[in-house]
Amino acid sequence: MNELLSTPIEFLKGVGPQKAQLLQKELGIFTFGDLLNTYPFRYLDRSIYHKCNQISYTDNYLQLVGTISNVKEIGSGRIKRLSARFTDDTGSVELIWFQGASWIKQSIVVGLSYQIFGKPKLISGVWTIPHPELTPIKDLTVRAGFQPFYSSTEKLNSKGLHSRGIEKLIQTIFAQHQIILPECLPENIKKDNQLISRTEAMRKIHLPQNELEIKQARLRLKFEELFYLQLEMLIRKGVRIKQIQGFRFEQAGTPMLDFYNNHLPFELTGAQKRVLKEIRKDFLTGNHMNRLLQGDVGSGKTLVALVAMLITIGNKHQAALMAPTEILASQHFETIKELLKQMPIKVGLLTGSTKKAARTLLFEELLSGEIQLLIGTHALLEDPVQFKSLGLVVIDEQHRFGVAQRAKMWRKNKIPPHILVMTATPIPRTLAMTFYGDLDVSVIDELPPGRKPIQTIHRFESHRVALFGFMRKEIALGRQIYLVYPLIKESEKLDFNNLMDGYEAISRSFPMPEYQLSIVHGKMKAEDKEYEMQRFIKGETHIMVATTVIEVGVNVPNASVMIIESAERFGLAQLHQLRGRVGRGAEKSYCVLMTGAELSKEAKKRMETMVRTTDGFEIAEVDLQLRGPGDLLGTQQSGVLDLKIADLSKDGQIVVMARNAARMLTEDDPELVKPEHQALRERVLVLLKSRPNWSTIG
Repeated sequence: MNELLSTPIEFLKGVGPQKAQLLQKELGIFTFGDLLNTYPFRYLDRSIYHKCNQISYTDNYLQLVGTISNVKEIGSGRIKRLSARFTDDTGSVELIWFQGASWIKQSIVVGLSYQIFGKPKLISGVWTIPHPELTPIKDLTVRAGFQPFYSSTEKLNSKGLHSRGIEKLIQTIFAQHQIILPECLPENIKKDNQLISRTEAMRKIHLPQNELEIKQARLRLKFEELFYLQLEMLIRKGVRIKQIQGFRFEQAGTPMLDFYNNHLPFELTGAQKRVLKEIRKDFLTGNHMNRLLQGDVGSGKTLVALVAMLITIGNKHQAALMAPTEILASQHFETIKELLKQMPIKVGLLTGSTKKAARTLLFEELLSGEIQLLIGTHALLEDPVQFKSLGLVVIDEQHRFGVAQRAKMWRKNKIPPHILVMTATPIPRTLAMTFYGDLDVSVIDELPPGRKPIQTIHRFESHRVALFGFMRKEIALGRQIYLVYPLIKESEKLDFNNLMDGYEAISRSFPMPEYQLSIVHGKMKAEDKEYEMQRFIKGETHIMVATTVIEVGVNVPNASVMIIESAERFGLAQLHQLRGRVGRGAEKSYCVLMTGAELSKEAKKRMETMVRTTDGFEIAEVDLQLRGPGDLLGTQQSGVLDLKIADLSKDGQIVVMARNAARMLTEDDPELVKPEHQALRERVLVLLKSRPNWSTIG
């Protein structure tokens, strides 16, 4: 059977070298096995027929039975098309063909009864079915079951490899060969989760007779895909814990105790204390820590990270904090320097803007151990950055860094430093269990006392005058305001103009000297950005007009209003991050979402979600449903989850089933050495070799 599955696709009847090349390039189908693992994305029940008067706005394909009349060719030469009238006892629709007009006209018999199959479109007020399938009733063989639909491309369509063409190729495999697939899942796992065999699932996913068969096949194939992923991560995690030596930090250390007892700015929340206990426990084991710290905007993750870094320093090692932007790195530097100002701890800052002379000195002090805590951007990854003994790396806003980038931090030490990755964008449970399933997860699910909930309001452009009145009122009360414009890479010039137009409009409505404005955007030099930021932080300006460069890290307790222009152009996670820039002081804070009047269904859902809740975890779940896991993970790492049939936004229950089954299996047989697990072991070894070991790099 393995020989059949590995047979090159060009040897399948109806393919050949030319089509094989297209299938390889367009869909990654190289073998019979690849074709069988190309699953339908939906089905049509071919036992259901519609009438002409039942056609309505829909994306679905329909079947109708009737007769054809009035066949005519329209146009000439290359723009010639064929039109025909199709009629049943309730009405009629127009059939139209843009290709092969002459050949199709010859094959149609006027007055003959046909079954037609296609997707209706409303063209110039007339229901039309472009390029329908036509089958004379006399030639019709009753088709049992459901017709599958497969993804295709324009190039494949042009060679007859549309959905129907791919379906025929798969039918050919089943017709010409007895398909018996090797079974890797242990019998007890199949039984406990009510799963059919892999062979049965493959037949039912492609040739289903009813909805139950589709459901059974999908459950089996989705479970298997997610189970292997979970098993792979649990095995890697087990190997990492067993084989990779970590630093053992046996004492809390003088720096941590001094800070905790004498310099802590406020009492830690119960959630912060719980997370610190989890980190401390990791430090005591002597195993390597690989921990993900989730916490909503403003929950106090940085303070937890600082305490962990002080424990590291107290155990005679250095710590590093890596942030995705210069603004955030500088903000962390200033915050931590202020918190440690009465303690003998040397903190360094390294970004792309650090001058050469300062770099040279910093590298020397880092190598000698004089700098105990280094804060910076991607610049920390550069080869010249060498530590005397790096014991802990904290990575803030980890989704901004690709896993391969993070791997470079490991090479800074013979013994890998402990890794703590933080995110203020809560990760949906299903995504955390799959993409981050090999990390230990800590959650700060409590905000510091005294923080008031932010009121979120959605307004249209027609409310602009009222908005300006509200802004003046807040400024009169001594508050400050953020005004944020979108900046999307594909159209930086357009968005930059949008920002500048907005700045000029605000300048007219809030004139000097009564009102002072700051402006910050990505095209400014780092020192100019810093100057404008400091003016706002010191309260010298009332309104900051900015792009999303202020999305993370900016902490101005006196800022009570966040106005987001063209809010429909932002994703939920970004909107939630921006909202988190206010609500940091004792005063009531507001987030105003300004949009155009015409909103897509998804944009309406985003606005409704933001107005309804400030719970980052709930927002993350909605975001997953709207965007899918690929967009949520970001371009740097979305490809790591290469799922063919499972959908993390919809299959949360199956993720839990697969996780539980994988966990129970690895607890019982961590190295898969039992005889009944041999087939599974071989399958997992193939997977482990085929993918990089990201679990050992945070």
